[in-house]
Amino acid sequence: MILVLGGTSESRQLVTRLAGPGQPLIVCTATPYGGDLLKECRGNAQIITGRLNEDELAGLMVAQNITVLIDMTHPFAELATATAQRACARSGVLYLRFERPSLPLPDHPLVVQVNTYQAAARRAVELASQTVFITTGTKTLPLFAGAAHAAGLRAVARILPDPAGLRLCLDLGIAPEDIVAMQGPFSVDMNKALLTHYKASVLVTKESGPAGGSDTKIKAALDLSIPVVVIKRPPAPAGAISDLDELINQIKITMRQ
Repeated sequence: MILVLGGTSESRQLVTRLAGPGQPLIVCTATPYGGDLLKECRGNAQIITGRLNEDELAGLMVAQNITVLIDMTHPFAELATATAQRACARSGVLYLRFERPSLPLPDHPLVVQVNTYQAAARRAVELASQTVFITTGTKTLPLFAGAAHAAGLRAVARILPDPAGLRLCLDLGIAPEDIVAMQGPFSVDMNKALLTHYKASVLVTKESGPAGGSDTKIKAALDLSIPVVVIKRPPAPAGAISDLDELINQIKITMRQ
């Protein structure tokens, strides 16, 4: 049995290509929203939603006789990746990591690269004259919204249309009219329309690669002469695969052994 840690667009592509032809597998997503996105491509896949700790993940792999775990989580899901690696090591399960291709960042004076969320929040506040447009997800939203509000700035959050994320935005004091709940990625024109409508004076994003829409977000901001703060992605685990076809071939070889 195969276990996939999903939640990304690439994980949905993998499930479509594996479960559709009949390969039984289990897919774990951190949120119910991520599980809902898998319904159209699930095939023979069993979907489990909710974050699992190391013990829970190891127990699931033993109970379901898992032989290989495929980590398709987001490049910034460091905790999920570390948990999966430890659970596989103690359970004797093969760990395979898919790392979505990165994006060469433009060498442009308006593109500010930082290594941490804290540095990003600090630079965003320094660069913003009025509005911080945040596209880094909900996990770090308290940091960015808090920094913006403390500096007397407007915080606009673009998040997935997930009820938990909406509640978080409201709890953080983000005005309802400043919440953009949409499923991306978006075109350059769509990003430009949003940045213009919300009068963004700085954009904050992660180095999520083209699959995460980083390229179109950054181009839109630069076309509008808006500074962009980019959080650089953490190093990929050793042996990570960035080609989906190569990963599927590796899975097939493993399952034949």
